[in-house]
Amino acid sequence: MVVTLVHIRVKKENIDEFIRASLRNHEGSIRETGNLRFDILQDDNDPSKFIFYEVYDSDEAVAAHKSTPHYTEWRDVVAPWMEKPREGIRHNVLAPKDKMLW
Repeated sequence: MVVTLVHIRVKKENIDEFIRASLRNHEGSIRETGNLRFDILQDDNDPSKFIFYEVYDSDEAVAAHKSTPHYTEWRDVVAPWMEKPREGIRHNVLAPKDKMLW
């Protein structure tokens, strides 16, 4: 499994439109073959901070995600709204190991 936490900071004036665009990306992403989770989290204390929690069953599924129309549209649309470049950090899964538990 491939787990990535994507840390995003959005300009305050673009938060609402960022959320709308990200929810469209989420809807497409959860339908992808190989996607196990695609959660969008917003910081409770700072609404301009987001984390995307993305889980795919393989590197191939991650690569396929990055070539989908919903992802490429999202990437291009939200780029000017970023306070700073987004940062994706890959993590190793310790538990649960059983894919059926995702």
